[in-house]
Amino acid sequence: MIFSKKILLLVVLIAFQFSAYSQCAMCKAVLETDLESGGSIAKGINNGILYLLIFPYLLVLTVGYFIYRHRKKNKLAKQN
Repeated sequence: MIFSKKILLLVVLIAFQFSAYSQCAMCKAVLETDLESGGSIAKGINNGILYLLIFPYLLVLTVGYFIYRHRKKNKLAKQN
């Protein structure tokens, strides 16, 4: 039963990888065309990627900090 769940998870992850990878060709074509014409879309797309990338990390760090603080508080309460 567990083995079949792992295989199903692997198939799903591979399927999503192909759909995510297919979008890169579109972005690359737009950026290459813009670069040839002297535009600045590439800088905007890079800034947008960084903007979208930072929020999940901030969220994980914030939740991790609160979990750490909560556990530390409980540990000190048990010692006293």
